[in-house]
Amino acid sequence: MTALPDIWTYLAKGPLLWLTMTLLAYVIGDAIFRRFNRAPYANPVMIATILVSALLLITGTPYHTYFEGAQFVHFMLGPATVSLAVPLYANRVHIRRALIPMLAALVAGSLTAVLVAIAVGMMMGLDHTTLVSLAPKSTTAPVAIGISEKVGGLPTLTAVLVLITGILGAIVVTPTFNALGLTDWRARGFATGVAAHGVGTARALQINETAGAFAGIGMGLNALLTAVIVPYIVTWLL
Repeated sequence: MTALPDIWTYLAKGPLLWLTMTLLAYVIGDAIFRRFNRAPYANPVMIATILVSALLLITGTPYHTYFEGAQFVHFMLGPATVSLAVPLYANRVHIRRALIPMLAALVAGSLTAVLVAIAVGMMMGLDHTTLVSLAPKSTTAPVAIGISEKVGGLPTLTAVLVLITGILGAIVVTPTFNALGLTDWRARGFATGVAAHGVGTARALQINETAGAFAGIGMGLNALLTAVIVPYIVTWLL
């Protein structure tokens, strides 16, 4: 019995273990997601996050030790973000036809996400560092982390807030749009991408191809706009 903790201690020092655990957690989450007929509340990212967090708590593994192994997944977020140019190009005809409404929705959604986050944080009495870490929560992780570093936030905290925003967005978008009677897949997808970045975009792709394409467009454009406006908003308000 005493050999088991020693074996775990040895394995935990290797980066391959945590990369494997991360991928395995997502495979389990995806299996549960499929078992529940892709229900929003069974989001695979949420399940994988809970599983990995529980494992880190049980084993007493520090986050930096885990990240040394899982950083390859983090690295792949960069190429994944750049690949958003593909749906932008593939749907350029549709974008030109609805350019003005999309730009209006983009500006409204991006400003609302940043301003409401800061306003709620201020009402709750959060300190300056937490507020600026909260500001870019609705954009994709690589961009949000870069913005947080630039404006003096905590990149790790921002990453957590981005993940929570994406998971909650992916859960509530479908019932919310259904309740509002919104049937245009372009509008549903674009709004999801702007509000819930990558996790929401993945959810949109699972529901409808058009919604997924426009979610990718919304996610990409929101990343660009948020990177521009957050430093100015933070300087102005904080």
